[in-house]
Amino acid sequence: MTKSKAKNRVKKLKKLINKYRHSRLVLDKPVAAESVEDSLKKELFDLEQEFPNLVTPDSPTQRIGGKPLDKFSKFTHPEPMLSLNDAFDETDLQEWEKRLKKIDPQATTDGFYCELKIDGLAIELIYENGRLKTGATRGNGIIGENVTQNLKTVEAIPLTLNSTRVTLVVRGEVFITRKEFERINKEQKKNSGAIYANPRNLAAGSIRQLDPTVTASRRMDSFAYSLKKNLGQRTHEDEHKFLKDLGFKTNPHNQFCKNLEEVQKFRDHWEKARGKLPYEIDGVVVIVNENRMFEKLGVVGKAPRAAIAYKFSPKEATTRVKDIIVSLGRTGVLTPIAILEPVEIGGTMVSRATLHNEDEIKRLNVRLGDTVVVGRAGDVIPDIKKVLKELRNGREKIFHFPKKCPVCGGAVSRMTGEAAYKCINKNCPGIKREAVYHFVSKGAMDIDGVGPKIIDALLDAGLIVDTADLYKLRKEDFLNLERFAQKSAENAVTTIQSRKKVSLDRFVFALGIPHVGSETALDLARRFGSLENLARASFEELNSIRDIGEVVARSIYNWFRADANKKLLEKFEKIGLSVLEHESSQISRKLAGQMFVFTGNLEKLTRETAEELVRTNGGNTASSVTRQTDYVVAGSEPGSKYDKAKGLGVKIIDEKQFLAMIE
Repeated sequence: MTKSKAKNRVKKLKKLINKYRHSRLVLDKPVAAESVEDSLKKELFDLEQEFPNLVTPDSPTQRIGGKPLDKFSKFTHPEPMLSLNDAFDETDLQEWEKRLKKIDPQATTDGFYCELKIDGLAIELIYENGRLKTGATRGNGIIGENVTQNLKTVEAIPLTLNSTRVTLVVRGEVFITRKEFERINKEQKKNSGAIYANPRNLAAGSIRQLDPTVTASRRMDSFAYSLKKNLGQRTHEDEHKFLKDLGFKTNPHNQFCKNLEEVQKFRDHWEKARGKLPYEIDGVVVIVNENRMFEKLGVVGKAPRAAIAYKFSPKEATTRVKDIIVSLGRTGVLTPIAILEPVEIGGTMVSRATLHNEDEIKRLNVRLGDTVVVGRAGDVIPDIKKVLKELRNGREKIFHFPKKCPVCGGAVSRMTGEAAYKCINKNCPGIKREAVYHFVSKGAMDIDGVGPKIIDALLDAGLIVDTADLYKLRKEDFLNLERFAQKSAENAVTTIQSRKKVSLDRFVFALGIPHVGSETALDLARRFGSLENLARASFEELNSIRDIGEVVARSIYNWFRADANKKLLEKFEKIGLSVLEHESSQISRKLAGQMFVFTGNLEKLTRETAEELVRTNGGNTASSVTRQTDYVVAGSEPGSKYDKAKGLGVKIIDEKQFLAMIE
């Protein structure tokens, strides 16, 4: 065969093989037996061997190609791959909708799109001119690993799109079916290899094989669920139709739901029917269907507000309660913990489970020695679900909640209106110890090098009583402790003193106010601007803040009015701790209702600072350009967002013009 004829034959073979693959995997309507498809691939392979110049990266024969790698290279995602917050019951789901409507009363008017939550591995695929260029793992959401060679072995992932002109980013999931999981474990057992705990771990391990032939042997599958390019889709439901048209395999069971009642029915149906699926799912993903509203609702922490993972009831197993102990938290709350005979649940060994509080112990009627059903709430936190009273033998012991603190021996009191018992000794070393641990931690004051062992030694030696005392320490104080030399003592003092200036949000988080995490602390800093303003805030002001409910607002309000806490803040002030005012506290509405996108390198501002300026002046920011974008602020070396803005007719301004808008 001449090269010209071979080229024509190769072109036709590739087109037909891709047609058969698409019909079989995407449309689930095979038009030929897989043996026919294999025969065509063999002919294509032989022609490519004879004419190597005809081999292209998107050829079906290249799915199991490539030499083993020494290591994976890092890959920075064009946009962060966010995680999802969880809902575990109908109340959680309703509270989520309330939070959305607090931001915009029309938030859920256009309904929800519900997807089965595949228990697999999140991936990102980048196509240029219709051809797969890069495939990467999620990693930490910002940086993943380039696993292109391995993802090419997954037949459900198209190497060439139906539209050869398009350049886009797609996100999805790779997974291993139950049948394939069982086959691999049978082979492992036969060859005396390690048995894999669950399909998800096997999928993750398979994608990270340095030899792509190993990945190919695992016969993985994939669904696409997100299109990171505006091709005209108005809703998330449209997005799935576009993905399918482009040649991606999407989950046929995903469904539009007009309200939460339909969402609940969808979730309940699949909780019962999940055993009929060929793959594992652990819940459903509920998404605000209208894309413009999704963007408007924004992000909280590392999760989009407009999507939530509604988990199924936890997987369960039975075991025995060996003991019940009580732990003391940094706020003085006593939490009962069941010590269990180790049992595997969902691929993880569980030896402890929280009992939450005295009311929960009474509700369950759990005793030492009981056989219990243990689940993992949201497939993560061990939890006792039920006591099998029928298996009692009479030797079980009733647990009595302690009347004294397990650390200081002081009195314990049940808080009015709460199920929690607390140690009421303000000088309890256990509470102080936990509070100091939290205060110096990375997310709080970040006092590196002063860890739990050093804090224990300082407290035991009476060198500190509370967190403010850390700033009074001298080099000589550390030299009195074991294993401290001149240099290490100097370093410890220097590190502590270097944290005498601290941002408002870090300090509020470091104080350890019950229910106040780092994101809530940042919300408070943005709203009130200074510690003085926050301390004076009324309950009504606190309760009106977006994403802060009544319980959290009451906790913050009460904390700043407690005498002991007032004295602690006065102590911080006397030793010279400077809590900086939050510069981005909301001071204007100059940009109210306007959407900004930033691209390129700004000269005077960091990207984060610029976006914060937009928000503090009443505007909104987004990571991608759409028809709803009002301004694109372009710095030097702008990226594809600049071209997208020009194409859509979005107004483009520079950094100087942006700053003039907020002066």
